[in-house]
Amino acid sequence: MTRFAHNGEIRIAFEDLGGQGGDPLLLVMGLGTSRFWWPDQLVGELVRRGFHVVAYDQRDAGESTHLPDRPVGPPIKALLRAKPPAYSAEDLTDDAVAVMEEVGWDAAHLFGHSMGGLVAQRIAIRHPHRVRSLTTSSAVPSDVRGLSVLRYLRPAPLVRFARLHFPESPEGELALAVAVARILAAPGQRLGEDDVREFVAKEAAHGVSSFRDDRAQSRQIGAKWHGGPLARITTPTLVMHGAQDPLIRVSAARALAAAIPRARLVILPGVGHFLSRDIWSRYATEMRSLADQCPPAVTAL
Repeated sequence: MTRFAHNGEIRIAFEDLGGQGGDPLLLVMGLGTSRFWWPDQLVGELVRRGFHVVAYDQRDAGESTHLPDRPVGPPIKALLRAKPPAYSAEDLTDDAVAVMEEVGWDAAHLFGHSMGGLVAQRIAIRHPHRVRSLTTSSAVPSDVRGLSVLRYLRPAPLVRFARLHFPESPEGELALAVAVARILAAPGQRLGEDDVREFVAKEAAHGVSSFRDDRAQSRQIGAKWHGGPLARITTPTLVMHGAQDPLIRVSAARALAAAIPRARLVILPGVGHFLSRDIWSRYATEMRSLADQCPPAVTAL
């Protein structure tokens, strides 16, 4: 069931995915992607390990507020612009806090993937008292700005994304999701309709789709950060990254782990950028171990 939190006039959609009474865990998904792209079985692994899991749609994604269209250009251009096209990176962190408050959590463990990992880093910097532990997956470091971020990105997937064109139909949505998954997969990894069908079906049931709104993605990626450095993060932190990530270089994870005091780095051999079924159990196990380093979590009211 979709619920909503509010950050001023912005409405943030979220969903309780189960595990009531467990340690609170907030999932933060990546660029232009709805909360429905969290695999059910990964969520199940997290619930079985004692987490109460909530996922939300960032602004400009899923069922959350989409900002009015502006001439912001393609995502890569928005990333490099000096001025934000619509809102700040601080606004994105405050959206997550609004969800926590609506759920009734004083603080939560965070798990952010891809751009969600970047947002999660910034939540831990801007709202340290709200974060019990931080897991960032397949993300660039928050300290990197402007053109410097390009040294962590591989250009070939960006070109392939720009060339994706599928009809807005049930068949087209499924084909688009498969194409995206294959771009994000590790070399040699075979992904097909069965790997994305549940995401597409959920989005169709809620009248949303991912990866189609370039302007929304530009607004998200163009949000500028004015906060502090990664060195301010004091919460237990886990940095995970696929060794064969085709989109973001492993050097990003190494730089991120080096910048956060006492962060633990886990590089996964044979793993790409897509959260495929072969790593769900490993992710859940690592996150449970991280959470066990923290004092008892605050549960929902």
